[in-house]
Amino acid sequence: MFDPNALLRTHLQKLVPYSSARDDYKGNEGVFLDANENSLGSITEEDWNRYPDPYQKELKARIGEVKEIDPKNIFLGNGSDEPIDLLFRAFCEPGKDNVIINPPTYGMYKVSADINNVEAREVLLTAEYDLDIETIKCAVNENTKIIFICSPNNPTGNDVSLDKIEEILCFFNGIVLVDEAYVDFTIRQSFALRLEEFPNLLVLQTFSKAWGLAALRLGMAFASEEILAILNRIKAPYNLSGLVQRTVLKALENLEKKDKMVDQILKNREFLGEALKQVPMIKTIYPTDSNFFLVKLENASDVYKKLIDQKIILRDRSKVALCEGGIRITVGTEKENELLIDALKNLN
Repeated sequence: MFDPNALLRTHLQKLVPYSSARDDYKGNEGVFLDANENSLGSITEEDWNRYPDPYQKELKARIGEVKEIDPKNIFLGNGSDEPIDLLFRAFCEPGKDNVIINPPTYGMYKVSADINNVEAREVLLTAEYDLDIETIKCAVNENTKIIFICSPNNPTGNDVSLDKIEEILCFFNGIVLVDEAYVDFTIRQSFALRLEEFPNLLVLQTFSKAWGLAALRLGMAFASEEILAILNRIKAPYNLSGLVQRTVLKALENLEKKDKMVDQILKNREFLGEALKQVPMIKTIYPTDSNFFLVKLENASDVYKKLIDQKIILRDRSKVALCEGGIRITVGTEKENELLIDALKNLN
Protein backbone atom coordinates (compact mmCIF):
# COMPACT_ATOMS: atom_id res chain seq x y z
CA MET A 1 0.00 0.00 0.00
CA PHE A 2 1.43 3.35 -1.04
CA ASP A 3 2.01 5.75 1.88
CA PRO A 4 3.46 9.18 1.01
CA ASN A 5 4.42 9.72 4.63
CA ALA A 6 6.91 6.86 4.29
CA LEU A 7 8.69 8.92 1.60
CA LEU A 8 8.72 12.12 3.66
CA ARG A 9 12.09 13.62 4.56
CA THR A 10 12.97 12.71 8.15
CA HIS A 11 13.23 16.24 9.50
CA LEU A 12 9.72 17.07 8.23
CA GLN A 13 7.97 14.19 9.96
CA LYS A 14 7.51 16.23 13.15
CA LEU A 15 7.31 19.65 11.53
CA VAL A 16 4.86 22.02 13.18
CA PRO A 17 3.57 24.17 10.30
CA TYR A 18 3.05 27.91 10.57
CA SER A 19 -0.38 28.73 11.95
CA SER A 20 -1.91 31.65 10.11
CA ALA A 21 -4.25 34.17 11.67
CA ARG A 22 -7.25 32.50 10.03
CA ASP A 23 -6.51 28.89 10.97
CA ASP A 24 -8.48 29.06 14.24
CA TYR A 25 -11.48 31.07 13.03
CA LYS A 26 -13.17 29.90 9.83
CA GLY A 27 -15.92 32.51 9.53
CA ASN A 28 -16.13 35.40 7.08
CA GLU A 29 -17.69 37.94 9.44
CA GLY A 30 -16.47 39.28 12.77
CA VAL A 31 -14.27 41.82 14.46
CA PHE A 32 -10.88 40.85 13.09
CA LEU A 33 -8.16 42.05 15.44
CA ASP A 34 -5.89 39.02 15.14
CA ALA A 35 -3.60 39.57 12.12
CA ASN A 36 -2.26 43.12 12.55
CA GLU A 37 -3.94 44.16 9.30
CA ASN A 38 -4.94 47.75 8.52
CA SER A 39 -8.45 47.95 9.98
CA LEU A 40 -9.23 51.18 8.10
CA GLY A 41 -9.14 49.59 4.65
CA SER A 42 -6.85 49.98 1.64
CA ILE A 43 -5.34 52.86 -0.30
CA THR A 44 -7.14 51.51 -3.40
CA GLU A 45 -10.82 51.77 -4.23
CA GLU A 46 -11.24 48.05 -3.57
CA ASP A 47 -10.46 46.68 -0.12
CA TRP A 48 -7.39 44.44 -0.04
CA ASN A 49 -6.56 45.00 3.62
CA ARG A 50 -7.42 41.46 4.81
CA TYR A 51 -5.21 38.44 4.23
CA PRO A 52 -6.59 35.96 1.66
CA ASP A 53 -7.91 32.50 2.47
CA PRO A 54 -4.72 30.42 2.88
CA TYR A 55 -6.47 27.29 1.61
CA GLN A 56 -8.56 28.91 -1.16
CA LYS A 57 -11.70 27.02 -0.13
CA GLU A 58 -14.18 28.90 -2.31
CA LEU A 59 -11.96 28.73 -5.38
CA LYS A 60 -11.24 25.02 -4.88
CA ALA A 61 -14.94 24.31 -4.56
CA ARG A 62 -15.64 25.98 -7.91
CA ILE A 63 -12.68 24.32 -9.63
CA GLY A 64 -13.89 21.00 -8.25
CA GLU A 65 -17.26 21.54 -9.92
CA VAL A 66 -15.65 22.40 -13.25
CA LYS A 67 -13.11 19.54 -13.14
CA GLU A 68 -15.45 17.02 -11.46
CA ILE A 69 -12.90 16.48 -8.70
CA ASP A 70 -13.42 16.60 -4.93
CA PRO A 71 -11.94 19.86 -3.54
CA LYS A 72 -10.05 17.82 -0.95
CA ASN A 73 -7.97 16.46 -3.85
CA ILE A 74 -7.01 19.93 -5.13
CA PHE A 75 -3.90 21.97 -4.31
CA LEU A 76 -3.47 25.44 -5.79
CA GLY A 77 -0.06 27.00 -6.28
CA ASN A 78 1.80 29.93 -7.76
CA GLY A 79 1.93 28.31 -11.19
CA SER A 80 2.73 24.62 -11.54
CA ASP A 81 6.28 25.46 -10.53
CA GLU A 82 5.29 25.81 -6.85
CA PRO A 83 3.95 22.26 -6.38
CA ILE A 84 6.93 20.93 -8.36
CA ASP A 85 9.32 22.64 -5.95
CA LEU A 86 7.29 21.59 -2.89
CA LEU A 87 7.53 17.94 -3.94
CA PHE A 88 11.32 18.17 -3.93
CA ARG A 89 11.33 19.90 -0.55
CA ALA A 90 8.94 17.35 0.94
CA PHE A 91 10.25 14.05 -0.37
CA CYS A 92 13.79 14.39 -1.72
CA GLU A 93 16.78 14.40 0.62
CA PRO A 94 19.44 16.64 -0.95
CA GLY A 95 22.57 14.80 -2.03
CA LYS A 96 20.91 11.43 -1.46
CA ASP A 97 17.62 10.95 -3.29
CA ASN A 98 16.92 11.14 -7.00
CA VAL A 99 14.11 11.72 -9.46
CA ILE A 100 13.63 10.59 -13.05
CA ILE A 101 12.89 12.91 -15.95
CA ASN A 102 12.40 12.03 -19.60
CA PRO A 103 14.10 14.54 -21.93
CA PRO A 104 13.23 16.32 -24.04
CA THR A 105 10.71 17.65 -21.54
CA TYR A 106 9.71 20.69 -19.46
CA GLY A 107 12.90 22.28 -18.21
CA MET A 108 11.73 23.21 -14.70
CA TYR A 109 11.90 19.60 -13.51
CA LYS A 110 15.68 19.64 -13.93
CA VAL A 111 16.04 23.22 -12.67
CA SER A 112 14.07 22.42 -9.50
CA ALA A 113 16.15 19.29 -8.96
CA ASP A 114 19.36 21.31 -9.29
CA ILE A 115 18.12 24.04 -6.94
CA ASN A 116 17.29 21.41 -4.33
CA ASN A 117 20.55 19.48 -4.86
CA VAL A 118 18.70 16.36 -5.99
CA GLU A 119 20.00 14.09 -8.74
CA ALA A 120 17.81 14.15 -11.87
CA ARG A 121 18.31 10.85 -13.69
CA GLU A 122 17.66 11.42 -17.36
CA VAL A 123 16.00 8.69 -19.42
CA LEU A 124 15.65 9.93 -22.98
CA LEU A 125 12.38 9.46 -24.80
CA THR A 126 12.42 7.08 -27.73
CA ALA A 127 12.94 8.28 -31.31
CA GLU A 128 9.13 8.50 -31.50
CA TYR A 129 9.10 10.74 -28.39
CA ASP A 130 7.52 8.06 -26.21
CA LEU A 131 8.46 6.69 -22.78
CA ASP A 132 11.26 4.13 -22.63
CA ILE A 133 9.73 1.89 -19.98
CA GLU A 134 12.52 -0.66 -19.63
CA THR A 135 15.22 2.00 -19.23
CA ILE A 136 13.06 3.84 -16.68
CA LYS A 137 12.75 0.63 -14.67
CA CYS A 138 16.53 0.19 -14.76
CA ALA A 139 17.07 3.78 -13.59
CA VAL A 140 14.84 3.39 -10.51
CA ASN A 141 16.53 2.51 -7.23
CA GLU A 142 15.67 2.69 -3.53
CA ASN A 143 16.33 6.43 -3.49
CA THR A 144 14.09 7.32 -6.43
CA LYS A 145 11.22 9.40 -5.09
CA ILE A 146 9.49 10.98 -8.11
CA ILE A 147 9.06 10.20 -11.80
CA PHE A 148 8.13 13.22 -13.93
CA ILE A 149 6.02 12.66 -17.06
CA CYS A 150 4.85 15.52 -19.24
CA SER A 151 1.90 14.61 -21.46
CA PRO A 152 1.18 16.24 -23.85
CA ASN A 153 4.91 16.72 -23.75
CA ASN A 154 6.74 20.01 -24.00
CA PRO A 155 8.55 20.64 -26.38
CA THR A 156 7.51 17.73 -28.61
CA GLY A 157 3.75 18.39 -28.43
CA ASN A 158 2.59 14.77 -28.33
CA ASP A 159 0.78 12.69 -25.75
CA VAL A 160 3.01 9.84 -24.63
CA SER A 161 1.46 6.36 -24.54
CA LEU A 162 -1.13 6.40 -21.78
CA ASP A 163 -0.76 2.66 -21.15
CA LYS A 164 2.92 3.26 -20.39
CA ILE A 165 1.98 5.88 -17.80
CA GLU A 166 -0.32 3.30 -16.22
CA GLU A 167 2.48 0.75 -16.18
CA ILE A 168 4.77 3.17 -14.35
CA LEU A 169 2.03 3.98 -11.83
CA CYS A 170 1.67 0.26 -11.11
CA PHE A 171 5.33 -0.71 -10.72
CA PHE A 172 6.74 2.40 -9.02
CA ASN A 173 6.23 2.88 -5.28
CA GLY A 174 7.01 6.58 -5.35
CA ILE A 175 5.17 9.60 -6.67
CA VAL A 176 4.36 9.71 -10.38
CA LEU A 177 3.79 13.27 -11.54
CA VAL A 178 1.81 13.61 -14.77
CA ASP A 179 2.01 17.16 -16.07
CA GLU A 180 -1.10 17.93 -18.14
CA ALA A 181 -0.54 21.62 -18.85
CA TYR A 182 -1.81 21.08 -22.41
CA VAL A 183 -4.55 18.54 -21.75
CA ASP A 184 -7.31 20.96 -22.82
CA PHE A 185 -6.12 20.62 -26.41
CA THR A 186 -6.52 16.83 -26.44
CA ILE A 187 -9.64 14.68 -26.65
CA ARG A 188 -8.65 12.23 -23.92
CA GLN A 189 -9.78 12.01 -20.31
CA SER A 190 -7.49 13.56 -17.71
CA PHE A 191 -5.56 11.29 -15.38
CA ALA A 192 -6.89 13.52 -12.58
CA LEU A 193 -10.13 11.54 -12.75
CA ARG A 194 -8.24 8.37 -11.75
CA LEU A 195 -6.82 9.39 -8.39
CA GLU A 196 -8.66 6.66 -6.49
CA GLU A 197 -7.19 4.06 -8.83
CA PHE A 198 -3.61 5.28 -8.37
CA PRO A 199 -2.79 6.59 -4.86
CA ASN A 200 0.76 7.55 -5.93
CA LEU A 201 -0.47 9.79 -8.77
CA LEU A 202 -0.18 13.57 -8.81
CA VAL A 203 -1.53 15.47 -11.82
CA LEU A 204 -0.60 19.03 -12.72
CA GLN A 205 -2.78 21.36 -14.74
CA THR A 206 -2.70 25.11 -15.30
CA PHE A 207 -4.76 28.18 -16.08
CA SER A 208 -1.93 29.56 -18.23
CA LYS A 209 -2.69 27.86 -21.54
CA ALA A 210 -6.29 27.15 -22.58
CA TRP A 211 -7.70 29.59 -20.02
CA GLY A 212 -5.49 32.49 -21.11
CA LEU A 213 -4.53 33.46 -17.55
CA ALA A 214 -0.75 33.07 -17.68
CA ALA A 215 -0.11 36.41 -15.95
CA LEU A 216 -2.07 35.32 -12.87
CA ARG A 217 0.26 32.34 -12.18
CA LEU A 218 -2.23 29.76 -10.95
CA GLY A 219 -1.40 26.07 -11.16
CA MET A 220 -3.44 23.09 -10.00
CA ALA A 221 -2.22 19.85 -8.47
CA PHE A 222 -4.62 16.93 -8.08
CA ALA A 223 -3.66 14.11 -5.75
CA SER A 224 -4.71 12.09 -2.72
CA GLU A 225 -5.56 13.86 0.54
CA GLU A 226 -2.44 12.32 2.09
CA ILE A 227 -0.08 13.79 -0.51
CA LEU A 228 -1.76 17.20 -0.47
CA ALA A 229 -1.76 17.34 3.33
CA ILE A 230 2.04 17.22 3.15
CA LEU A 231 2.20 20.00 0.56
CA ASN A 232 -0.13 22.15 2.64
CA ARG A 233 2.09 21.69 5.68
CA ILE A 234 5.15 23.14 3.98
CA LYS A 235 3.73 25.73 1.58
CA ALA A 236 3.88 29.46 2.32
CA PRO A 237 0.82 30.43 4.42
CA TYR A 238 -0.67 32.80 1.82
CA ASN A 239 0.73 31.42 -1.41
CA LEU A 240 -2.09 32.78 -3.60
CA SER A 241 -3.06 36.42 -3.42
CA GLY A 242 -6.63 37.55 -2.90
CA LEU A 243 -6.49 39.26 -6.29
CA VAL A 244 -5.71 35.97 -8.04
CA GLN A 245 -8.41 34.10 -6.13
CA ARG A 246 -11.13 36.67 -6.88
CA THR A 247 -10.12 37.04 -10.53
CA VAL A 248 -10.13 33.31 -11.26
CA LEU A 249 -13.44 32.83 -9.46
CA LYS A 250 -14.92 35.43 -11.79
CA ALA A 251 -13.25 33.86 -14.82
CA LEU A 252 -14.82 30.50 -13.98
CA GLU A 253 -18.23 32.05 -14.60
CA ASN A 254 -17.34 32.23 -18.31
CA LEU A 255 -16.62 28.63 -19.27
CA GLU A 256 -18.20 29.14 -22.69
CA LYS A 257 -15.51 31.64 -23.67
CA LYS A 258 -12.76 29.22 -22.67
CA ASP A 259 -14.32 26.48 -24.82
CA LYS A 260 -14.63 28.86 -27.77
CA MET A 261 -10.98 29.87 -27.43
CA VAL A 262 -9.89 26.22 -27.41
CA ASP A 263 -11.99 25.53 -30.51
CA GLN A 264 -10.43 28.51 -32.29
CA ILE A 265 -6.90 27.46 -31.30
CA LEU A 266 -7.55 23.98 -32.70
CA LYS A 267 -8.79 25.49 -35.97
CA ASN A 268 -5.74 27.74 -36.13
CA ARG A 269 -3.55 24.73 -35.34
CA GLU A 270 -4.95 22.85 -38.31
CA PHE A 271 -4.34 25.83 -40.61
CA LEU A 272 -0.83 26.35 -39.33
CA GLY A 273 0.04 22.69 -39.67
CA GLU A 274 -1.05 22.64 -43.30
CA ALA A 275 0.70 25.93 -44.04
CA LEU A 276 3.98 24.73 -42.54
CA LYS A 277 3.94 21.83 -45.02
CA GLN A 278 4.31 24.40 -47.79
CA VAL A 279 7.53 25.86 -46.38
CA PRO A 280 10.45 24.18 -48.21
CA MET A 281 13.03 24.70 -45.45
CA ILE A 282 10.96 22.72 -42.93
CA LYS A 283 11.96 19.06 -43.06
CA THR A 284 9.78 17.57 -40.29
CA ILE A 285 6.54 18.63 -38.60
CA TYR A 286 5.80 16.47 -35.58
CA PRO A 287 2.24 15.46 -34.65
CA THR A 288 0.86 17.56 -31.84
CA ASP A 289 -1.77 17.23 -29.11
CA SER A 290 -1.02 20.70 -27.76
CA ASN A 291 -1.18 24.36 -28.82
CA PHE A 292 2.23 24.29 -30.50
CA PHE A 293 4.30 22.46 -33.10
CA LEU A 294 7.83 21.15 -32.97
CA VAL A 295 9.40 21.42 -36.41
CA LYS A 296 12.88 20.55 -37.64
CA LEU A 297 14.75 22.42 -40.32
CA GLU A 298 18.25 23.18 -41.48
CA ASN A 299 20.05 26.03 -39.73
CA ALA A 300 17.37 26.30 -37.04
CA SER A 301 19.30 28.78 -34.89
CA ASP A 302 19.91 31.07 -37.88
CA VAL A 303 16.24 30.97 -38.82
CA TYR A 304 15.28 31.71 -35.23
CA LYS A 305 17.57 34.77 -35.13
CA LYS A 306 16.41 36.09 -38.51
CA LEU A 307 12.80 35.89 -37.38
CA ILE A 308 13.64 37.80 -34.21
CA ASP A 309 14.93 40.59 -36.45
CA GLN A 310 11.39 40.71 -37.86
CA LYS A 311 9.93 40.68 -34.33
CA ILE A 312 8.58 37.16 -34.75
CA ILE A 313 9.59 35.25 -31.63
CA LEU A 314 9.70 31.45 -31.65
CA ARG A 315 11.46 29.03 -29.27
CA ASP A 316 14.83 27.65 -30.36
CA ARG A 317 15.02 24.02 -29.20
CA SER A 318 17.92 23.02 -31.47
CA LYS A 319 20.27 22.37 -28.54
CA VAL A 320 17.81 20.17 -26.63
CA ALA A 321 18.34 16.40 -26.63
CA LEU A 322 16.52 14.68 -29.52
CA CYS A 323 15.38 18.08 -30.81
CA GLU A 324 18.46 18.94 -32.86
CA GLY A 325 17.45 21.35 -35.61
CA GLY A 326 14.18 21.97 -33.80
CA ILE A 327 12.08 25.08 -33.31
CA ARG A 328 8.90 25.21 -31.22
CA ILE A 329 6.08 27.28 -32.71
CA THR A 330 3.08 28.33 -30.64
CA VAL A 331 -0.22 28.45 -32.53
CA GLY A 332 -1.04 32.14 -32.91
CA THR A 333 -3.98 34.13 -34.17
CA GLU A 334 -4.92 33.78 -37.83
CA LYS A 335 -2.99 36.96 -38.62
CA GLU A 336 0.07 35.92 -36.60
CA ASN A 337 0.17 32.53 -38.30
CA GLU A 338 -0.02 34.15 -41.73
CA LEU A 339 2.79 36.59 -40.87
CA LEU A 340 4.96 33.69 -39.69
CA ILE A 341 4.39 31.63 -42.84
CA ASP A 342 5.11 34.61 -45.08
CA ALA A 343 8.30 35.39 -43.17
CA LEU A 344 9.50 31.77 -43.38
CA LYS A 345 8.87 31.58 -47.11
CA ASN A 346 10.78 34.80 -47.72
CA LEU A 347 13.86 33.99 -45.65
CA ASN A 348 17.08 33.77 -47.60
